Amino acid sequence: MPVHFPLKLVGRRMLAPTVAHLSFVRDDGQPLDFVPGQFVQVHFEYADGTATKRSYSLATIHDHAPGPDIEPRHPRGEVVEIAVSYVSGGAATALFEGLREGETVQASGPYGRFCLAPADANRRYLLIATGTGVTPYRSMLPLLERQMAERGIEAVLLQGARTPQELLYGEEFRAFAERHPGFRYLPCLSRQLPEAGSPLAHADVRHGYVQQFLDELAPAAEGDIAYLCGNPDMVDACFEALKGHGLPVPQIRREKYVSSK
Repeated sequence: MPVHFPLKLVGRRMLAPTVAHLSFVRDDGQPLDFVPGQFVQVHFEYADGTATKRSYSLATIHDHAPGPDIEPRHPRGEVVEIAVSYVSGGAATALFEGLREGETVQASGPYGRFCLAPADANRRYLLIATGTGVTPYRSMLPLLERQMAERGIEAVLLQGARTPQELLYGEEFRAFAERHPGFRYLPCLSRQLPEAGSPLAHADVRHGYVQQFLDELAPAAEGDIAYLCGNPDMVDACFEALKGHGLPVPQIRREKYVSSK
């Protein structure tokens, strides 16, 4: 059941030139019970006092199941993490850029069903994202790890960006792939490839857009479930391509990200 709560900023780091990773704790001392893949809404006002809100997928990695007996993993409460794209002239951008550590924003949630389903019986997940659309997949890593151990599944992450500097959480995904043979990480870069010797310079890097490399993965209706998150044009192109490979619509789960000012 979604609830309203205050979030206190406790940390900030830049993931890319225009994307910030923000860490909060609930200022009411309660944990945020959520299923990886869900999002929260941040509530604020425009300069004229009109109420508005923005939605942000949770990047938080936790390894517990939701429940009333959760113990916080941070001295000030469990950390709530989101990735925020800064948009020139954006009201939300002004809010977050001006927010100082220790200050609060009002939020509600969790919301959404862009989650791994407990009843899934697939052999492989195809996780496809551009921009901050990769955020929910970071949150899903502990669940994927568990399913690889318990069900023997595989997972492939195709992450689209223009340059290596814009691969959000790229080094984390690469490190996860190195630890887990069942997880494959394919960064798809449309403008610039990594320099030789970079942690992201490896054989699975592709030059182009994520939708160009779906055929390489041979999606199959009898074994795959696909997740699409990010730019609406990418989501639509991949959705049509996956249907062309025979995936039924219920096996293609979508969430479109549209930048709001």
